[in-house]
Amino acid sequence: MKLKEIIAVLEEFAPPALQESYDNAGLITGNPEMEITEAMLCLDATEEVIEEAIQTKCNLVIAHHPIIFSGLKKITGSNYVERVIIRAIKNDIAIYAAHTNLDNVHYGVNKKICERLQLRNTRILSPLKGKLMKLFTFAPNEHALKVREALFAAGAGMIGNYDECSFNSEGYGTFRGNDETNPFVGAKGIQHREEETKIEVIFPGWLQSKIVSALKESHPYEEVAYDVIALSNDWANTGAGMIGELEHPMVANDFLSFLKEKMNTQTIRYTKFTARPDKSGTHDSRLTTIAVCGGAGSFLLKDAINAKADAFVTGDFKYHQFFDAENKIMICDIGHYESEQFTPGIFAEVLRRKFPTFATRFTSINTNPIKYY
Repeated sequence: MKLKEIIAVLEEFAPPALQESYDNAGLITGNPEMEITEAMLCLDATEEVIEEAIQTKCNLVIAHHPIIFSGLKKITGSNYVERVIIRAIKNDIAIYAAHTNLDNVHYGVNKKICERLQLRNTRILSPLKGKLMKLFTFAPNEHALKVREALFAAGAGMIGNYDECSFNSEGYGTFRGNDETNPFVGAKGIQHREEETKIEVIFPGWLQSKIVSALKESHPYEEVAYDVIALSNDWANTGAGMIGELEHPMVANDFLSFLKEKMNTQTIRYTKFTARPDKSGTHDSRLTTIAVCGGAGSFLLKDAINAKADAFVTGDFKYHQFFDAENKIMICDIGHYESEQFTPGIFAEVLRRKFPTFATRFTSINTNPIKYY
């Protein structure tokens, strides 16, 4: 199987356009045309992981964290990043990373944490804004179905858990072609009136070129009338962090024990839980609503508080940031690695759905650079 086929599947699931500006997700080393025999799945593409890939004859390493975050001016092997790149290239091993784009999709890193914690009614904590577009176009009534189907096939019409969404209204359009035209209906130089369907569909902005091409290819008119506008809507199924409810409310100590077990962590740094009054005015000492964010999630603390979460599970909180809880939420810092350690399972699930016989294996290397005594 060619590397580009694997990349296409991964990027359909976690589009690179969803990565943050500082990120470097995508193909790090390798030729998209190379044949892949087996893939190794990991959180970090360390030197040990590359050596394991060599020994197990995996010529693709799929990692969550990019080994290169910023440009390299020299590759001399003076640090672990350069040594990984040199070793991978020498042994013809491709390295691919899906990082913040995998964080920002609905069924990505944070959904995996929610599954581990058995949270219900999960939703994105901080939905993305400014990523959605809307297309308006007009087609002869008898051709509207063909145009709609082409737009849907190109990725338009997705709203939450629904697809093939559109709004259609009937009216008529008028036009007159000059001597240089070859009109599909009507005659040159004469105004024509045609019964048409106005089609409206929403789509992610990075698909605009593909969708406009599909529109023009499927539309019968020589000149296709359409408008594309940017939307300010929240994209409810895409964004940072998630929030949901525990199956059974727990007191703080029970929740900490549950969290430690489910997330396979040796230690939790946390703030105390202060019960808030419920609608009846009674103070409930149990936690119900839990917010989560894989990796470094302190930037979402205010969102978690505003969403009335009882606890916020994430990693990499600094000392003074714990004060920001202000007795409004229980911060549970389980560690960066610990919060993302189950992420390689997402890669396995995505690839197995599309390529059931493709060989993948999880690294046996614990790449967490932090040790606990």
